[in-house]
Amino acid sequence: MDDMNVYTFEVKTASGEAFPLDQFKGKVLMLVNVASKCGFTPQYEDLQKLYEDYKDKGLVILGFPANNFMNQEPGSDEQIQEFCQINYGVTFPVLAKISVKGKDIHPLYAWLTDKKIHSETGGSIGWNFTKFLIDKEGKVSARYASRVNPRSDEVIQKIESLLEEK
Repeated sequence: MDDMNVYTFEVKTASGEAFPLDQFKGKVLMLVNVASKCGFTPQYEDLQKLYEDYKDKGLVILGFPANNFMNQEPGSDEQIQEFCQINYGVTFPVLAKISVKGKDIHPLYAWLTDKKIHSETGGSIGWNFTKFLIDKEGKVSARYASRVNPRSDEVIQKIESLLEEK
């Protein structure tokens, strides 16, 4: 698993189609576990603005709805899509609902949180809206806690440095 990168994984779209992450080779990715009924849910607005500001420069944001924390994402994939569009005008991909911790953890999140592979950024997800930045090579570059706004200076500076890398 050490030689794996994010491009190894495939997830599903909200409509159930295969969504291979290798389609984003050479891009900077932000992976976020999202929820519709969380105190951090307004971050959807900041994620959307961040996406609009940087998508043409090579940033892709991927939302992963997860119901792992106090039933804060109870909706169906269809309901989640509708919520994101109506309330926040989200245009970045919000994918099929997955589990980001526990026995049924999605393989992507098992890899992201594996402390042996990612000694600095690994560890179980503590809450909704945990953000992982992935570099152009598909490797985890940074992790930000739920309370860190996606448009904070530290996140923006890291994204800009990753976008500048060849």
